[in-house]
Amino acid sequence: MNLKNEIFDINGEDEFNKRALSIFNFQYDKVSIYKSYVDHKKIDPKSINHYTEIPCLPIRFFKSNNIIAKGKKEKITFLSSGTTNQARSKHLVHDVDLYQKSFLKTFEQNYGNVEDCIILALLPSYQEQGNSSLIYMADELIKNSGHQLSGYLSINNEETVDKINKLKDQKVILIGVSYALLDLAENVELPALSSWIIMETGGMKGRKKEMVRDELHLILRKKYQCENIHSEYGMTELLSQAYAKTNGEFYSPSWMKILIRELEDPLSYSSFGKTGGVNIIDLANLYSCSFIETQDLGRVNENGSFNILGRYDQAEVRGCNLLSFN
Repeated sequence: MNLKNEIFDINGEDEFNKRALSIFNFQYDKVSIYKSYVDHKKIDPKSINHYTEIPCLPIRFFKSNNIIAKGKKEKITFLSSGTTNQARSKHLVHDVDLYQKSFLKTFEQNYGNVEDCIILALLPSYQEQGNSSLIYMADELIKNSGHQLSGYLSINNEETVDKINKLKDQKVILIGVSYALLDLAENVELPALSSWIIMETGGMKGRKKEMVRDELHLILRKKYQCENIHSEYGMTELLSQAYAKTNGEFYSPSWMKILIRELEDPLSYSSFGKTGGVNIIDLANLYSCSFIETQDLGRVNENGSFNILGRYDQAEVRGCNLLSFN
């Protein structure tokens, strides 16, 4: 099928709508759990003419079902971080090339050629649990940077201190889970890192108290002595990410849409600036499900950005996101 080749060159709403409808029809036909869900909602696929009419599969289905197109075999399975008491979501990925293209293209759109950057990663809990899509992405960014000093950091050892001091004035992107970035700053006397990009991927994982993103960024800016803290928004069930460079305002790539559903009427979408539940269309999820109803709370802004504001009260705490709400 040609859909794979058309995902990453979308230009404008009409093209997105065309691709989304094509992928919806493909997944309705080939992804059995999604077809069952759409049929259960008594929705006629032929009646859908716009991507905002496409039903989104609740994200919990990734915990209890193998979501993959008929006739396709998973080449890799990504698992959510979770905790020992939680069932972990699983994303069966048939075409790893789709994931690589998605995260590399989005990264380079936001931060330029990865070969021009030194990539450091501070993701201890993800390394421990394994099967992490975030670790897979970090591995590839480190490898593609081609710099001998790119790699993973430990929170508290002499090699980390030496590397930070050696690289303090260079172009470095440090990608870290929130609690680890805080731990590093508490355990190591950091130099001013104003030339670095510090990027948090969310997640306290029970190691520290949850806090709103503004509070976290204020602390990190002081600790790392940098002007802005960047953020990455992604999850196991997606093959695409969004990035925020200032004020927690995320921008998604052209093949990914954020829709905000009404809190009191989940079948309707909210207008700009109104808080609601986050639905995501990720067209890179070609062989699983591109249409996902998350348990995150957020809002979409008129400038095309979106904010993640917290989670539903009944939702489990996800390890890869910042999960507090004021």
